[in-house]
Parts: sequence; C-alpha cells; structure tokens
Amino acid sequence: MQHRKLGNTDIDVSVICLGTMTWGEQNTQTEAHAQLDAALDAGVNFIDTAEMYSIPPKAETYGRTETIIGEWLSARANRDKVILASKVAGPCGDWMPHVRDGRTRLDRVNIEAAIDASLMRLQTDYIDLYQVHWPDRPTNYFGRLGYTPKDDPQAIAIEDTLTVLGELVAAGKIRYVGVSNETPWGVMRYLRTAETLGLPRIVSVQNPYNLLNRSYEVGLAEIADREQVGLLAYSPLGFGVLSGKYAGGARPAGARLTLYPDYQRYLTETGIEATTAYLDLARRHNLKPAQMALAYVNSRPFLTSNIIGATSLDQLQENLATGDMELADTVLDEIEAIHRRYPYPCP
Repeated sequence: MQHRKLGNTDIDVSVICLGTMTWGEQNTQTEAHAQLDAALDAGVNFIDTAEMYSIPPKAETYGRTETIIGEWLSARANRDKVILASKVAGPCGDWMPHVRDGRTRLDRVNIEAAIDASLMRLQTDYIDLYQVHWPDRPTNYFGRLGYTPKDDPQAIAIEDTLTVLGELVAAGKIRYVGVSNETPWGVMRYLRTAETLGLPRIVSVQNPYNLLNRSYEVGLAEIADREQVGLLAYSPLGFGVLSGKYAGGARPAGARLTLYPDYQRYLTETGIEATTAYLDLARRHNLKPAQMALAYVNSRPFLTSNIIGATSLDQLQENLATGDMELADTVLDEIEAIHRRYPYPCP
C-alpha cells in the first residue's frame, strides 16, 4: 500500500482511504467493523466520514456512521493507528431539516455543535482532518453546471469559518483543516485568509474525481501542485458505474443505483457511451474495470488519497488490491484517447 503526505503536514496517509457513507444504511455495524479490520490489515490508515452519514441522509440515520466507527475504535483500542477525517455540513435548508433544525451554516454555533457531537459519536477527543463538507456561499458543486452570479445575504464568510476552525485546532479538537466540493476560487480564498490572518492552512480538497468526471484537473490540479493542497478523490467509480455492474441497463439487487434510482449523475447519455468505451478497454487488457478505474485515479500526481467504498468484503478486497497497482503506458494512453472523445461527460 502506497502512502503519501497529507498536504504540507508530516502525516503519511494511505493512497486508499476507506469511505464509510453506506454504514448504517446498506451495511450493518458488524459488516462495517469487518471492513475496517480488513482495510487496516491491508495497510489502510485513513478513514473518511461525515456528520450527515449514512447516505442518503435521513433523520433516523444521521450520525449513525460516526457512531459505528466510534464503537470500532473503542472495541479495538487503536485510535493511534488511524488518521480520522470527518466533515461539518454546510447550509442545507429543506434538504436536511433534521440537522440542527435545518439551519446549518458554517458559523461558530453550528461548527462547535457539529464537532462536539462528532467527537462524542466517534469516541475520541480529536479528529485528524476536519473538513467543510460544502461551501456556505452559492456556487458550483454536486454537479451543478454553469455559473450564475448570486449573493446570499446570510452566507458566512470564509474568514469567519476559518477563524472558528482555527480555534478548534488551538483547542486540540482537530489537527488539520480541509475543504470539500470546493472551487478554485474557494480554495485560494481559504489559503489567502490563512496567510493574511495567521490561521490554519487547509491541507486537502475532497472533490469528485473519476474517469467520467475529471473537472478537478481544470484549475484545482495546479493548486494541488503549487500549494500542496492535494485531492481526496470521492466517487472514484462514479457511484459504481465504472465497475460495469450497471452495463446494458442492469440493476443488480442491493446495488446503490437500484436502491436509489434518483442518483443519475453518472448515467447521462454520453456518460454511458464513455463507460462502455472504458469497459471495453479494460476487457481488451484483461483488467477488472473497477480496478482499472481506481488505479487510474491513484496514478494522478495531484492525488493524496482515493476514497473507496464497498458494501461487501469481496468488493472491498478487490478495491484494496489497487493500493500498489500500476497501469501500463498503453492503457494510460488509451484512457486519454477515450477522454478526448468524451471530455467531462458527467461533471
């Protein structure tokens, strides 16, 4: 298992990070603990979660994933062996009325309430990487296309958010700060704020990145290189689409897109065409499609860690095997050829 530096810190994290959002919804606590044990045995030391998990978000499962992880940390007494990341929810309005009565903002009251509740559920007194789950201001994230200038008079300024996070670092509740679903402007604003106000520097950006969505490369990849704010890639398999299990319109029992058909981000017409091309490429080179897709993400120089999720141990083991897998130059060249035919089909 490869390991890489987390931003400009002295922390080494595994190139594979264990994603957890299905735990408490599609996976039981027993299954989740088995996944954690298997990942740790394979050399994974990085676990990512969020206060709002399980997914899809519901009042009855809010915080359940963190609780499951906390029970594992307590039972194994191995907090010192893992780098633990979690997130505070941004504004959600009517989307998640069960989270602080739907009045979530990235202000002092919300952030302090969120961190204290997460620490309690996780049964720890610190979180290694605490991330802003999505911006407080109106901007492009979660696949939104185009940009329309729009102000929100209630939006919390990045300076105010980072000030609170800095106080949490000083208090020892978090070690480092990261962002998620951010734009190049947002990342640079965080960096400038840290420099001008003497606040903690963000060390990572958790954004979607996969063969069907390489929009991170436009703007953010350069920042990762020049500013040491690396990518934590989520949805590296495009909701499982790049594994091939939905090819030809298939909907396997228990699969995410079977259970939650509203998740259509990676099932656009051009996305399906591009996926077919990638599946054919994997077949011609005797590669498992999921492993090819994950190994490609791992190979990117701007990547810090690739967040994988699984609902079965077999699936997890297949994904973990990509931790030291390298793709042949011919495969990489053919991937780029497909990308030129289908650039950004599922942003």
